[in-house]
Parts: sequence; C-alpha cells; structure tokens
Amino acid sequence: MIDLRDEILRKPLGLYFDPEELDREKDDILIGAFEEDKLIGCCLITRAEGSTCRLRQMAVSSTLQKKGIGASLMTFAENVARDKGYETLMMHARTSAVGFYEKFGYKVLGDEFYEVTIPHYTMCKKLR
Repeated sequence: MIDLRDEILRKPLGLYFDPEELDREKDDILIGAFEEDKLIGCCLITRAEGSTCRLRQMAVSSTLQKKGIGASLMTFAENVARDKGYETLMMHARTSAVGFYEKFGYKVLGDEFYEVTIPHYTMCKKLR
C-alpha cells in the first residue's frame, strides 16, 4: 500500500514518506482494492474529532483510473466509517479531485489551501 501511495501521490510531487509519518498511521483503518492478489487502489480512514473521521491517501493505480475503482473505494470507506459509528467524513481533497468527491455528495468547506505543495479544499459529508 505504501508503494502504491508513494507512486501515485508522492513521487509526482517529488515527495516521499518518512518513517515517523507512516508510524502515525498505526491506528488508522487501511482499505485496499484488489484484482486477484494485486493491490490496485487504497485509502485510509483516520479518526478526527468527535464523530468525524478523515479520508486520506486515496490512490488508484494509474493504468486503472476512471474504471470505477475509486468509486468502489469511496462507497466502501463510507460504509466502514458508518459501521464504526462516525457521523461525518471529511477530507483534504486535491483541487483536481473536487469534482470526483462532489459526485458522492461532498461539499467544499472554506477556501483553497496548499498542502504537500499543491492546492486542496476541505470537503465534508454527513454519513447519517
């Protein structure tokens, strides 16, 4: 999963994971999409505040994007979050991905900001 996230999300920006950053994920929920035994997509759910969790590190193999894998991951992640008792799912969405998340009912909150060198928006959806 780290390799896929690194390849899709970090290397194109000239960034890499450090061990301390990965260590902070030990309590996260890691979700993977597989084709047979090969990981083709992933995301993480991180506890935020109260009944809110945060979707992070959504990545789909570059050769398989726009084939519904991200949509399946999104639906599954929302169901997992609901099952864990979360009422709200939020994220820092890359500006280029805002349209994807809007299809699932996410709303932009606030102004554009920069994170990991590129523009993002905070997005949010009530799960209940």
